Amino acid sequence: MFRKVLVANRGEIAVRILRACRELGIRTVAVYSEADEDSLHVWLAEEAVPIGPAEPEQSYLHIGRILDAARATGAEAIHPGYGFLAENPEFAAACREAGIAFIGPPPEVLEAVADKAAVRRLAARLGVPVLAGTDRPVRDEEALRQAQRVGFPPLLKAAAGGGGRGMRVVHNPEELREALPGARREALAAFGTDALLLERYLERPRHIEVQVLLDRYGNAVHLGERECSVQRRYQKVLEEAPSVALDPELRGRLARAALRLMREAGYVNAGTVEFLVDGEENFAFLEVNARLQVEHPVTELVTGVDLVHQQLRIAAEEALTLRQEGVVLRGWAMEARVYAEDPERGFAPSAGTILHL
Repeated sequence: MFRKVLVANRGEIAVRILRACRELGIRTVAVYSEADEDSLHVWLAEEAVPIGPAEPEQSYLHIGRILDAARATGAEAIHPGYGFLAENPEFAAACREAGIAFIGPPPEVLEAVADKAAVRRLAARLGVPVLAGTDRPVRDEEALRQAQRVGFPPLLKAAAGGGGRGMRVVHNPEELREALPGARREALAAFGTDALLLERYLERPRHIEVQVLLDRYGNAVHLGERECSVQRRYQKVLEEAPSVALDPELRGRLARAALRLMREAGYVNAGTVEFLVDGEENFAFLEVNARLQVEHPVTELVTGVDLVHQQLRIAAEEALTLRQEGVVLRGWAMEARVYAEDPERGFAPSAGTILHL
């Protein structure tokens, strides 16, 4: 096991990882921007290193400064948490080159699963159901023809990334023409590429994601599913484990599909495979999340498995000792996300100091 781990993040997820490291007897290093000097994660770590100004590009997204902090403190591994550099293949590759373990998938896998079109093609090749759509980025001049093939209303979505960025439902050819420039601009700003896909739009599907763990020795388990269907603006609001909509047979089919896909992709560490499920128990692959997710605690509560412990052990090249028959779902757990919004401006996102609670 590692003797010292640097946590390349801040806030709740940094505190969560620090706790797991302490439980395993691992010394910890926090990094912080000028804005976070007095944050909780800074006080909880044995060591803390400043990495720059408040702007994330100059601190939490600055690969060089994070690696310098790891070298200066003798950290053997870096846990990226979620967000920031968690799914950045360049960062994972830089860690490898520096001889520092990246607690997550290999850079080649991060690059592969970030390409939604490529992962969609892989899923289809493996017999994992996919929605009708385009397997490669769509050009403006062919968008109408592809939309008619998929069927109206299709969903325009960014080929790289997620979180609803660059996503538009288009109900007719005119809406499609109007939506393309805005979707491309939003995708480019968020993910560095304006590539878009078209996919059949399902009106009221269930959004189900399967949590998996895989090690470098071919061992793999799933830890059941999370129901993430309650959403607004394509952002999850409530997350529950397990889903009340799945019976053991459907749960098994989803889990087998998820593990088949991740094994073929060469995935290592903790990850999530997302699916859409309709009212007839038909499911279709949506995307891969190559990181620890915000909602991971609900899975931990119903399985009794500490996902961060598992991530650390897998990254330290330990074999997965957890076996599928040992994963038993007990009870239910739910997580709610609390948003700051302005009700007088159509519930637009609102930032500022909390004055009254």
